[in-house]
Amino acid sequence: MHQVFSDCLRANRTQLTESFRAGTAAALLIRQRSDFIDEILALAWRQFLAEHSERLALIAVGGYGRQELHPHSDIDILVLLDDTDAAHPELNARVSGFLSFLWDIGLKLAQSVRTLEDCIEQARADQTVMTNLLECRLILGSASLFDRLWERLAPNQLWPSPAFFEAKQAEQAARYAKYHDTAYNLEPNIKEGPGGLRDIQNIHWIIKRHYNTRSLNLVQEGWLTEAEQAELLRARDFLWEIRFALHAMTDRCEDRLLFEYQKDLARQFGVQDQNINQAVEQFMQLYYRTVMGLERLNELLMQLFQEVALGQGRDLRIEPIDEQFQAVNRYVEVRHPDVFREQPLALFQIFLLLQTRPELKGIRASTIRLIRQHLYLIDDRFRSETEACRLFMTILRQPIGVTHQLRRMNRYGVLAAYLPAFARVVGRMQYDLFHVYTVDEHTLFVVRNLRRFALEEHRPDHPLCNEVFELIDRPELLYVAALMHDIAKGSGGDHSTVGATIARDFCQRHSLSQRETGLVCWLVQNHLLMSLTAQRKDINDPEVIQSFATAVGDQSALDHLYLLTCADIRATNPNLWNSWKDALLRELYLQTRWLFRRGLAKPWQQAEKIADVKAESHALLTRLGLDDDAIDRVWAAQLTDEYFLRYHAEEAAWHTIALSAARPDELPLILLRPVSQRGSAEIFIRAQRQDFLFAHTTAVLDQLNLTVFDARIITGQDGHVLHSYHVLEQTGEPIRDPMRQVQICVRLKECLCGAVQAPFKVQRRESRQIRHFNVPTQVYFHEDPQQRHTILELIATDRPGLLSKVGRAFSLCGLRLFNARISTIGSRAEDIFYLTGQDNLPISDPAHRQALKDTIIGLVGAS
Repeated sequence: MHQVFSDCLRANRTQLTESFRAGTAAALLIRQRSDFIDEILALAWRQFLAEHSERLALIAVGGYGRQELHPHSDIDILVLLDDTDAAHPELNARVSGFLSFLWDIGLKLAQSVRTLEDCIEQARADQTVMTNLLECRLILGSASLFDRLWERLAPNQLWPSPAFFEAKQAEQAARYAKYHDTAYNLEPNIKEGPGGLRDIQNIHWIIKRHYNTRSLNLVQEGWLTEAEQAELLRARDFLWEIRFALHAMTDRCEDRLLFEYQKDLARQFGVQDQNINQAVEQFMQLYYRTVMGLERLNELLMQLFQEVALGQGRDLRIEPIDEQFQAVNRYVEVRHPDVFREQPLALFQIFLLLQTRPELKGIRASTIRLIRQHLYLIDDRFRSETEACRLFMTILRQPIGVTHQLRRMNRYGVLAAYLPAFARVVGRMQYDLFHVYTVDEHTLFVVRNLRRFALEEHRPDHPLCNEVFELIDRPELLYVAALMHDIAKGSGGDHSTVGATIARDFCQRHSLSQRETGLVCWLVQNHLLMSLTAQRKDINDPEVIQSFATAVGDQSALDHLYLLTCADIRATNPNLWNSWKDALLRELYLQTRWLFRRGLAKPWQQAEKIADVKAESHALLTRLGLDDDAIDRVWAAQLTDEYFLRYHAEEAAWHTIALSAARPDELPLILLRPVSQRGSAEIFIRAQRQDFLFAHTTAVLDQLNLTVFDARIITGQDGHVLHSYHVLEQTGEPIRDPMRQVQICVRLKECLCGAVQAPFKVQRRESRQIRHFNVPTQVYFHEDPQQRHTILELIATDRPGLLSKVGRAFSLCGLRLFNARISTIGSRAEDIFYLTGQDNLPISDPAHRQALKDTIIGLVGAS
């Protein structure tokens, strides 16, 4: 018998999957599966309970109770006993046999066996049990026992409507927090994430509880309009289609839209594009826009329920505001339904009102609905109206509430209606590991970060940004640049250039001056300039600073660019910002500011910088008690002018103290200081020259789960080499644990003392996500303006051991490495290396360059 039932279940699942792939709607199939499981359970129930089958009740609860069973959904059942049958040995044995049989034939149960009194006590103690029971449906057995259960669950006996609402509201807030309060995660959970299926269920549970009913029509009860109900059902059916597809594709209960499924889903849902990545982006944009609408409906209904159902019998405090609006219990409401039709500008005025009246808590649900229904009024005529433009800029100029109101405007569709170019990026994701938010969500995070630079409470997080923000006399120009900086993503062409054109049109339409328009457009066009300079060029080189300062032009542009850059990077990926990037940008800003004060007409020469670093370092060493003889001895033997060009004074002082105390028999000398001037740990190595030194060192650091951001190699006057590496934990955190610091130094010492010819292979697991974002290995050569080095740019997948493999290629090709700037963007490594041949000259021979390129590709491409 077991085999017959098992075969039936497999056949049913196969038939459902084939029907789905043939085009049958998931909404129909999940009901069919529920009906089929009903039949299986009924047959088994009669078989095992026999003459007792009508004495107990077999009840479907949860999703099964709603008759929503996807191929691998849990089968939620309750076996309900009368209180007098709790200790009945034969009944208990039969129920146990029934449940064991269901497990044996392959059903995945979420089961409970309770007496009536147990059910009530469990429901009273736990709202999740109460929630499950709201979906109860009798499959077979005692109808009278089932009816008694429903009677005992009535709101006048336990979990009255207000208490249940508060519990579900808190549960939803906790669920949202688990997903960082955004539906726009790269691998969203379509069931539990914000705007997912759980949001639909949550509303139904709350309103069902209020009416004490197992079925509900939200339109008939007045909670939704026909259009909103249609939107809700379309969204639900779309998510059901995705969920069914995931279950069929993975052959398990999978509710996460992981990267490995997104390409196949895009094809299944008919999204066609020559570039599969762009097809995925289009599919995911459809998903994000769907859940954005569901999130909006959830918010509307939750607030409407709080106002209408829970507000019944309470005193409404109504305060007139003006001819258009009034406050009802501190929520803004239109004074009559035709306000927006008669006065379209009220669609902006309501958000400005919330900024200027901070005691107001939000917009009433009925008015949110009216805003959505009147979005059609924001047309070309509205956008070109002088007063509309003035109101929008006034919202951006307010001292408080800019971020909150822009978020509201985006959530209710007002921002997309007013800025058609912005509408194109709503819900638009980028199929990579770097941009973890959709473009619209990222943009609003940038504005939020800029606003935080103005607030004293956030000064400890970014003190220089707060200091610079105080110098900005028109912050709204920064907010406009933030709104425009990525507005052309996905529109074709360079998004910075296209975005600058869109920004110019916006500025002219909003009556910004020629100077202001020029600044905004320049910021949009060059919003990546500072991050690229800081992370990809040697900012210790005075000529790099001179070139950057010339491109920026003046102090005002530098201030605006620095703030926009910091806000942009922090809003791209929560894991992207770290103390290293903070220090790099701060250093570039301060050096450029110093150059502006000195005057661009007086370039900062290398010899001048070397002398400045030496003087400052010497003064610091003298204060620390090191005498001139010791300083001169170290500097003459080991530190070249090249060294002082590339290190700060405090770095030189630390190195000098270490080298002055080191004995020849201590080599290799390995030191670590947990916090350097650049916010990272610095590992300092002095060793005899040997092949593969860089490769060995980076392999150890990689194996220890450390991220290398910067590597500098100097050959001393005495022929020894000095290596320094700036590193952080892979989490982006500093190395705080003293034992961890000792472990790093010991492992490096062991490796470098017993180094073998070839560096060891890094045995560190590659992340699941990176496997889906393979980056072809590319090698480019760039000329050094100073003709000192050959600059090699490597683009590749950031896999374990990458730096070690590259270092091995340098040694095999007989090259010297002087500097390395390491940048990882999601799964993409974009590294810059400064090289010479053994003669300390740039690599000019094309054949030598090609051999190096082939060696790198051969090693990096190897498994």
